[in-house]
Amino acid sequence: MASGRCGPRLTVGGLARWILVATLWAISDLHIAHRGNEHIIDSIRPTSPEDWLIVAGDVAERTDDVVDTLRRLRARFATVVWVPGNHELYTTAKDPLQVFGVARYDYLVQACRDIGVVTPEDIYPLFDAGDGSDPVRVVPMFLLYDYTFRPEGTANKLTALALARERNVVATDEFLLSPEPFPTRDAWGRARIEITRRRLQAIDPAEKTILINHWPLRREPCDALIYPEFALWCGSELTADWHTEFNAACCVYGHLHIPRTTWYDGVRFDEVSVGYPREWKRRGLPNPLMRNIVPGDGLTAADLPEHGVRFDLPPDYAERAAEFRQRVEQRQAERRTRQAERQAERQAREDNR
Repeated sequence: MASGRCGPRLTVGGLARWILVATLWAISDLHIAHRGNEHIIDSIRPTSPEDWLIVAGDVAERTDDVVDTLRRLRARFATVVWVPGNHELYTTAKDPLQVFGVARYDYLVQACRDIGVVTPEDIYPLFDAGDGSDPVRVVPMFLLYDYTFRPEGTANKLTALALARERNVVATDEFLLSPEPFPTRDAWGRARIEITRRRLQAIDPAEKTILINHWPLRREPCDALIYPEFALWCGSELTADWHTEFNAACCVYGHLHIPRTTWYDGVRFDEVSVGYPREWKRRGLPNPLMRNIVPGDGLTAADLPEHGVRFDLPPDYAERAAEFRQRVEQRQAERRTRQAERQAERQAREDNR
């Protein structure tokens, strides 16, 4: 274990002693079942015995992998706080537990409680770094999404999904994330947002909060996506002002696999994901691997690379990104052309009947 970080010096009986300061760390999207990611958990370790860890979703897909990983982390940190991502909510054929939707979420909540991990259904804990600063209320949330991060030019969920399918962008959620007993995923998401809003309104407005959700609370982080249509599965417009309404010191999220730090209305937003091996092997793991949420690393936008990313940008980053986006747009245009040709052929056959 690394040595603990020290805060102010305290003099007791004529002897100077350093006060050990706790850190609230965050990480997400471990995807530990992907070959190449299984070793990452070995590097997730506290720097003091009082450190806390936020795990902001997408630990794994199998329930046993999720619980085992969180159990190992709980043995290292004073407190572990977990929120579900979409992958924890998938019911795959490989999972020994064939439970769906709300029942699956409820199972994971109870499994976390059994191993001492804090969930969105528990009392929001108060984190005190011990450095003389005010404690912060740590708020794990499960909000899902409601398809309101729509592509430009679409007016509703149906037209937005149709456009995404036309461009061959469809999240795996549509096949593996059951909302039962809710009729749709967006109905479940709206219910979760309303439940959470009521709980947030009960927090003392004088308290600073750390808002944690797997999906971003605002749409702007999705502007960095290579496939902009994927934003449909990334959040809700209903939470766009929560960072100011509920006095957030920081908003922690994952899901996008673009580790970065940005600011909206003066509030820090930290995307803390690791991502898939094919992603981080191109650019390197997030630096640092765990994000210091409280007391924070003190960095400003001027201290970070372009776009606030938490990895090293190669010198030819802009050129490579432009080339990649051009290839994506070309492939999408080719697909649209083929789809139009097939549609024309079907129409011609019908006209000749």
